[in-house]
This record gives sequence, C-alpha cells and structure tokens, in this order.
Amino acid sequence: MPAILARMVRPKPCTSSEIAERMQRLPRWTLTEGRVRREFRFPDFSRAFSFMTRVALLAEKADHHPDWSNGYGRVTIELSTHDAGGLTTLDFDLAEAIDRLEA
Repeated sequence: MPAILARMVRPKPCTSSEIAERMQRLPRWTLTEGRVRREFRFPDFSRAFSFMTRVALLAEKADHHPDWSNGYGRVTIELSTHDAGGLTTLDFDLAEAIDRLEA
C-alpha cells in the first residue's frame, strides 16, 4: 500500500484476545493502563540517544509516534493509538520493529 494511503487508513482498536496474542510475541514489553511499555538500558547517553534516533526514523516511516522519555543510559517507550482510543496493530507492529533494532 502506498505510504499516503497507509496514513489515511487507521486500524481499529484490538480486541482483548488480539492484545493477549500480540503480547505473547513481545515478552519484554508490559501492558500498562492501555499501553504497551518497555524500558531500554544502555551503557551511556550517546547510545541511548542513538537508539532514540533509530526509533524516530521507524516511527516516522510508520506515521505512528511513541510517547517516550529518556535519561542517562535509559529510554522508556510507551505505545498506544490515541486517535483509535486504544491499542491497534500499529502499536504492536512498531514494538516488534523496535525490538528488531536490538538484534
């Protein structure tokens, strides 16, 4: 699907069974208050910031942007689809893509 169309077609919120199924593929992520969340640790600020830059490029390409925070050697990412009012495939797809950055 062309990127412009992908941005126009927004997924519906996942059902609780879909969420449970997708969470099984994300063992390092937690489900908290309707969001998927993960904290990443790095040996220093530079590596944490480099990781955030790579995540930002993924997020921009997907037109789906995380809520996140960082500190020295730490990045916390939370995903939810605000305009859908819950978790969608966008959140799980981005979480999986973020996990692949570590490989």
